[in-house]
Amino acid sequence: MEKKIVEVIDSQLRKQINKEIEGMTFTKNFRSPSAEEWYVFLPSYQDPITGGAAGKLIIHYNLFDTKEIFINTTIIFDDPALHKKSLHQLVYAISDELVNRLVGYADTLLSVHSGENSYNAEYKN
Repeated sequence: MEKKIVEVIDSQLRKQINKEIEGMTFTKNFRSPSAEEWYVFLPSYQDPITGGAAGKLIIHYNLFDTKEIFINTTIIFDDPALHKKSLHQLVYAISDELVNRLVGYADTLLSVHSGENSYNAEYKN
């Protein structure tokens, strides 16, 4: 029996997600022994005040507890357009890609701050 896969994201949103992920860049702003801060640049979104990065990503390494090591990752999107509920799938896809690229496969506690699209997730290897 052939399994049928149903696409739940409409084709226009899928194109927008692909455009943002393909054009996404980031630059490291700060590094300490226990944390990194990255600015995230997206082709269609930017900080409305500075015109710069659409958001930032903070990666905090838990260096003290070796029993269960999680990396605490916070993503903050500054562009109010990314706070609209209709773009939840876009925010989720961008956030997922950022975790994959910058954190990798480590156990991660993620907190995304993007207005109505804010959420928490746990990535466990």
